[in-house]
Amino acid sequence: MRGLQWVGVVLLGFVLSSCGGNPYLEASLDPAEFEGKNQAWFEEKWGKPTAKSARFFGGETWVYSRIAGGKTSFPFFNFSPNECRIKLDFDKKGKLDSYNYSDC
Repeated sequence: MRGLQWVGVVLLGFVLSSCGGNPYLEASLDPAEFEGKNQAWFEEKWGKPTAKSARFFGGETWVYSRIAGGKTSFPFFNFSPNECRIKLDFDKKGKLDSYNYSDC
């Protein structure tokens, strides 16, 4: 019986952990919130970006990579995460110009 209780606790943990939100994904869905924000704001709120690169006409592109959910397959409960990539384009003044995201 103890083995079944342990399995129940583990399954409950999986269910509860999957209910939490992803702040990076949720934030990426509200473009009005980011309008006019500068690079310092993103670094303070989201941390250092995964990658940075210069843009052709000035400014920078920042990329954030985060885990945004995933799938658990049956026989062995293998978890395969979805890697969310958020790309932020900043103008010459360091203000957000545009952004997009994929695999979120």
